Amino acid sequence: MYMLAPYACHPEQTRGRRYIEAPPTGRNAFQRDRDRIIHCNAFRLLEYKTQVFVNHEGDLFRTRLTHSIEVAQIARTLARNLRLHEDLIEAISLAHDLGHTPFGHAGQDELNACMREFAPDAGGFEHNLQSLRIVDELEERYADFNGLNLCFETREGILKHCSAGHARRLGEVGERFLTRTQPSLEAQIANLADEIAYNNHDIDDGLRSGLITIEQLQVLEIFATHDAQVRSRYPGIDRRRLICEVIRAMINTLVIDLTETTLANIRQHQPESVDDVRAAPPLAAFSPSMRAQADALKKFLLENLYRHYRVMRMTNKARKIVRELFMAFLDQPRLLADQHRRDDPLSQARAIADYIAGMTDRYAIREHTQLFSMDNGLSRPE
Repeated sequence: MYMLAPYACHPEQTRGRRYIEAPPTGRNAFQRDRDRIIHCNAFRLLEYKTQVFVNHEGDLFRTRLTHSIEVAQIARTLARNLRLHEDLIEAISLAHDLGHTPFGHAGQDELNACMREFAPDAGGFEHNLQSLRIVDELEERYADFNGLNLCFETREGILKHCSAGHARRLGEVGERFLTRTQPSLEAQIANLADEIAYNNHDIDDGLRSGLITIEQLQVLEIFATHDAQVRSRYPGIDRRRLICEVIRAMINTLVIDLTETTLANIRQHQPESVDDVRAAPPLAAFSPSMRAQADALKKFLLENLYRHYRVMRMTNKARKIVRELFMAFLDQPRLLADQHRRDDPLSQARAIADYIAGMTDRYAIREHTQLFSMDNGLSRPE
């Protein structure tokens, strides 16, 4: 094991857990967090939750589970390069999407709209906050407490963004959003590893689906540069191997740039502890030129993949399912599973959001079909 940097999070210096527990034997506190996340129900459900394409559209497209594993792999590499704590950064990466709804961002957007319409005092719905809610409250695995009782540092990394109103209600873990300070470097790096993973792997899935083409991607500097390098090195390479090699090279370039730029920022600000990291400006970053290329890639994917008419058609159907499920449970609370029933309207709406957010794509489709006894348009590929 390499020696941790002084600015890394050290498990023996953790701010602790919400409920006091005896320290683990044979593993550190962040390993315990990682293990609890892997064994929880919400983590297993990610296997059948949409990344971009609904689960039944193909066996090789990313799901929330495979995406989370890919984020963790990239984040661990970065952690080792920067001498950060690998177990902590892996725990954050594996937990960051636990609160995602079925049908990806379409499901989240519609559930947020329903909550704001029918329970305005609840503060809407946001998958990032829901991930924290799952590890703090909703998992029921331990006799002594609800949730997973994770370390502060893991919870801090899961909560990537938060409104002031929510931050005030969350206490210590939300305090940095009020004081405008930063999270640990492990949290900062996990956030950027997430971006590297979804941008590059959405290219792979977009090309596999036929919704975008290599020719379209040639307008992007980061793609065109690596595409030319791979073709030059491997003349006559077949299309599938070409795509894999280009994406592999792009990820490597982004990881190297992020490592070098972050190390330069560390040398400039010279943090000697994790508290110094929290008091400094954001230290994890891409270089300005790489940031511009990554932003151009994100814009391309938004315009050409996420807003493609076939994806939008799925999005509209998904939003319809989420809204109609929400309305059915709101009108007839008895339809909810017993553990999700609540008496007062605000708690009832939150229980409905918890229930729907915990559904996989296929479970939401099945529930909708059973409740409305009709084809919802997502029950089979078109």
